Amino acid sequence: MTARKNFPLRIDPGLYGVLEKWAADELRSTNGHIEFLLREAARKAGRLPADKGSSGSSDRNEKKEK
Repeated sequence: MTARKNFPLRIDPGLYGVLEKWAADELRSTNGHIEFLLREAARKAGRLPADKGSSGSSDRNEKKEK
């Protein structure tokens, strides 16, 4: 399993509630969904190369979008 960096995240409770519901709708944990959203944003901004199967959760969502 890939090592993960742990850090505290201060976030508005209202935004957290939105993310929590969104994650549930996508059958992800809130933490996993936040990571997915950040990864997608970094990839779309050209800061992260296209994912080549290193993360199962993003692969699942990309298949669903197509």
